[in-house]
Amino acid sequence: MRKSFFVFWIIFSSVFCLRAQDRIGLPQVISYSNLTYKGGTQNWDIAQDKLGILYFANNEGLITFNGSYWKHYSLPNQTIVRSVKIGADGKIYVGGQDEIGYFSPNANGALVYHSLKKFIPIGEKQFADVWNIVINGQEVYFRTVNKIFRLKNNKIDVYTSYTTWVYMGLANNEVMAHDVKIGLKVFKNGQWDIRCRDKRLLNTSITSILPYRGDTLLLTTLKDGLFLLKDSILIPKKTPLDKTFYNDRINGAIQINQDLYALGTTSSALMIINKKGELNQQFSYAEGLNNNNIRSILLDQHQNLWLGLDDGIAFIAFNSAIKHIYPDKNKQVSSYASRIFDNKLYIGTSNGLFAAPIEAKQQDLSESHAQFKEVSNTKGQTWGLSEVYNHLLLANEDGASVIEGYQAKSLYRELGTWLYAPLGYSSDRLLAVAGTYTGLQLLGYQNNEFSLLSTLSAINEPLRFISIDDKLNCVWASHPYRGIFKLDLSADRRKIVKTTLFTQNEGLPRALYNYIFWFRGRPVATTIDGVYEFDAQKNRFYPSPFFRPIFKHISIQYLKEDLDGNLWYVTLKKVGVVDFKKKSGNRNFSIVEFPELTTKIVAGFEHIYPYNERNIFMGGNKGLIHLDYKKYAANIYRPNVLLGQISFPGKADSILFGGYFANGTQSQLKGRKRLGYDYNSLHFEYASTLFEQRENIEFSYQLKGYDEAWSAWSSKSEKDYTNLGPGSYIFKVKARNNLGNESEVASYSFTIAPAWYRSNLAYVFYFILFIFLLYLLIKYQEKEHQKQQDKLRQQHQLEIERNEQQITKLQKKQLEAEVEFKNKELASATMHLVQRGKLLSKIGDELLPLVQQTTNKDSADDIKKVIRLLNEAKKLDHDWEQFAIHFDHVHANFLSNLKEKYPNLSPSDLKLCAYLKLNLSSKEIAQLLNITPRAVEVSRYRLRKKLGLTPDVNLFDFLFK
Repeated sequence: MRKSFFVFWIIFSSVFCLRAQDRIGLPQVISYSNLTYKGGTQNWDIAQDKLGILYFANNEGLITFNGSYWKHYSLPNQTIVRSVKIGADGKIYVGGQDEIGYFSPNANGALVYHSLKKFIPIGEKQFADVWNIVINGQEVYFRTVNKIFRLKNNKIDVYTSYTTWVYMGLANNEVMAHDVKIGLKVFKNGQWDIRCRDKRLLNTSITSILPYRGDTLLLTTLKDGLFLLKDSILIPKKTPLDKTFYNDRINGAIQINQDLYALGTTSSALMIINKKGELNQQFSYAEGLNNNNIRSILLDQHQNLWLGLDDGIAFIAFNSAIKHIYPDKNKQVSSYASRIFDNKLYIGTSNGLFAAPIEAKQQDLSESHAQFKEVSNTKGQTWGLSEVYNHLLLANEDGASVIEGYQAKSLYRELGTWLYAPLGYSSDRLLAVAGTYTGLQLLGYQNNEFSLLSTLSAINEPLRFISIDDKLNCVWASHPYRGIFKLDLSADRRKIVKTTLFTQNEGLPRALYNYIFWFRGRPVATTIDGVYEFDAQKNRFYPSPFFRPIFKHISIQYLKEDLDGNLWYVTLKKVGVVDFKKKSGNRNFSIVEFPELTTKIVAGFEHIYPYNERNIFMGGNKGLIHLDYKKYAANIYRPNVLLGQISFPGKADSILFGGYFANGTQSQLKGRKRLGYDYNSLHFEYASTLFEQRENIEFSYQLKGYDEAWSAWSSKSEKDYTNLGPGSYIFKVKARNNLGNESEVASYSFTIAPAWYRSNLAYVFYFILFIFLLYLLIKYQEKEHQKQQDKLRQQHQLEIERNEQQITKLQKKQLEAEVEFKNKELASATMHLVQRGKLLSKIGDELLPLVQQTTNKDSADDIKKVIRLLNEAKKLDHDWEQFAIHFDHVHANFLSNLKEKYPNLSPSDLKLCAYLKLNLSSKEIAQLLNITPRAVEVSRYRLRKKLGLTPDVNLFDFLFK
């Protein structure tokens, strides 16, 4: 128990001592848990292809990451993947438990696994985990604990160790392997030759072989520290870290550059050392790693580090221009002020003031190796640090202090102070002003001592922002909720003679959120509507014509001019700089924003300290942010853009393109893919492998054939298109960073076929069907035309018949009219005869008495003769004959037909029939026939008998019909 505690104490003490030598600036560290990448906890090896895609050998298979999306691929036997390497041909070689092979993208960019076990000789196909893969030219080597497989020209040779192969690697283009009982071997001419059989290599394990200097190699061992190998001579390398190496384990190492190496350990995490073996920097759980057991290390294409941990994956932006400085790593408190003074970096935090010596020879001061120490008597909230008359003044919640090394000497207490500004000479001493919780305080400096002289202003307001205007002999001060104060000074600058408050009535957009700053020898006010300047003649503020093209109408909370005349600013928790040394388009300046710092600065208490172009310090929510602006602006890495997975949402076979590229180029995307109409909704994924600028990368896309223009820039790395019409399309995407550097355009061409009912075959069918339907239509029209013709003919015939009927009807009517007229004539003639008969009878009746009365015989005879003539006139048939002819003409030969049908009828019977046809009464008939009515009835009776009529038949109706 005591021994274990002693070992732990040695490791802890050594790590603690090493921490004192760390760089003060730490790059960004991002840790990914297995919940993020959806795989196993342990990651044994890491590789990167030409396009920047990362591959991790994981407990649950192969994990890939393209900067936006994690993907998982399992081996056929579902075993652990222990090792991964990428060949020049783009094949991703992997080794697992009892399995070796490679992944490669198929024609659709999907990773497909190809096993190599079929090339292993029979009898050697069973083996344990494959721990190392080495690629040397056209040869691929796989190491297990007792076998090494060499793949060449689709043939595998097996090299067996009777003890244990504990390591295999590549150094100076030579494949080397460590046999634990023999020593270090090198593969030459088809066999393993002994390179070094030093006894110190027996019963130990080499974990890496790296270039050192010339032909000398650096060897790391699991438990015995570092060695140098010159030819076959092994030399122990003594370092300040030997105790750590002996009590810890080195799992592996890589070379970062000509002077630095990264060592992954089991409990001391990642150690960056130089060639002297000195610790340059250390990354552990305290710096953001998920744990301290480093299984694998990769230096990516942009000189940043990826770590495979015993539990997770970590990314260290080792080459980033942005670092974080934590004066108190345990608390990682917020920082509010910073200042370099007397070769020390002072950082004011929410829990006091800290200081550390800096290495002046370092251009990037964050690379200084030091340990921060708390300045005594500074506990509490720090607000400001100001260099006034070659002294460093501290402003905090308890008052004001003068800083001397690691000591603080109080100026006054019980009055919270924000900041300081020098006022210059006044009679016998220098003056300075302090902005406090209750207005301004006047400080004096004399005989190398500061003293509190008096209260300078009667304004009982906290004044956090002040600027001295020598031209107008005043102090400008601002309060975010009151406005801007102009405090006119007396000639000796010891009193405020006039106080003027500027609000919206004096030109400001509002009384709220106004801040006063100094830029190029004049006061400027930042507002919710951009930047305003002061017009002394009109005594009011107005929108600045200089700043309006730069900031337009955005709200600015902070401004700071650096030594080069550039303007650093904060707007809505975003940090940027107006660089007047660089032009952008037709503007004489360029604006550089820093998206990776958004929301990381202390909102409401912004602080930017531009010491020089390589050292910009900013107050952060956790620690102090350091920016090497020169390195940041000179970033040589142009963003790249990769097309990721392209899929069909909601489809069973949903992958159109898998997101991987043969031979490490996107040239395979130049072909055009033809899709069925049912696959007209697509989901595109895209990414950039510029990992250290992930927060700065924005994408723009265009679907040619659908979108008229490129989309607006956005950090979103996916796009959906639904219900696309048939046609040819090209999806194009590009990326850019916050410096305006754009990537080349990646594109994918595809064609959506029309629906089956809009295909060429369908159109041929439609054409044939159209011709057939046209034929049927013509036939139908002909038939209809014939029907119409027949109908017209029928209608014409009916019309003719109707006309004929009409004519017949008219003729009949005319005939009936004529008959009626004739009948009227006959009736008139008949009545005439009746009247004549009556007249003759009356004349006869009148003459008879004369015969009796006349005495003269001759006269009597004459009268008798007249009477006799009258009686003969009554009996004449001449009128009847004319009547009969006329009657037959009117009544369609009625008498002739009646005579022909009934020949036994006498002329008297025919007369009677004619008179009955004319509907004459018996009396009228009697007069015409010169008989009595009784005789007429008798004649009617006789006529019925001759006609053969039964009693129920009416004689008149019979004759009428």
